[in-house]
Amino acid sequence: MIDIGVNIQHETFLKDLTDTIAQSQAAGVEAMICIASDLEESAFLQNLCKTQPSLWPTLGCHPHQASSWNTNSLDEIEQMISTRRPVAIGETGLDFNRNYSTPDEQRYAFREQIELSLRHNLPLYLHERDAHEEMIDTLKSIAGQQIKGVIHCFTGDQQQLENYLALGLHIGVTGWVCDERRGQALQQAVPDIPLDRLLLETDAPYLLPRTIRPRPKKNHPKYLPWVAEEVAKLKGISTQALIKQTDINTHNLFTR
Repeated sequence: MIDIGVNIQHETFLKDLTDTIAQSQAAGVEAMICIASDLEESAFLQNLCKTQPSLWPTLGCHPHQASSWNTNSLDEIEQMISTRRPVAIGETGLDFNRNYSTPDEQRYAFREQIELSLRHNLPLYLHERDAHEEMIDTLKSIAGQQIKGVIHCFTGDQQQLENYLALGLHIGVTGWVCDERRGQALQQAVPDIPLDRLLLETDAPYLLPRTIRPRPKKNHPKYLPWVAEEVAKLKGISTQALIKQTDINTHNLFTR
């Protein structure tokens, strides 16, 4: 299995990274995509992943941190890419739920990162909350049919799923699908995600699958099998078949 979304820079994992990786691999998670949320984390992850072949970095700026994106940021990311190519640009996108950065700051950072992904033929690692229509319109206007990437931690409804699929995007599913309280819309949408567009992620240490017993305090990449089992059940296929296909999908999107 490959976990396409881990916040490896969290102190939970960094305090013993060797153990974090060992536990994940013992659970069958052979590799992890490590998500950057700003330029400082981008540089940190790029250096960290140089010494850890099972860790794959992204480079980019989360909409929450979009206020930190400035006229020099594009050049800084370009320099990082020239040093070591990441697997994706992001986590980037739009989040109008809390607006930790203003909508205009988010739009500026997002548009520049879309253009960056096109220039370097890298997939986008996308975040969206309460901004679906504008996200779709922005992606269409800048990238059009050239877009490639993943909607990280998809929790939307059927219509949102159809809109993302129409753009050619992949869909990342987390432990949210295991949540009997909040995951019903996602559970209903999963059967309609084409098998060749589906990706698995934990977003660890967040979004702990609620089906784990006894329930841990924090999520971990080693809990990806719980996500895989729930998605396989909803798709009506074996867990082994699901894992095989999602691994293929991950390599096709991120490592070409």
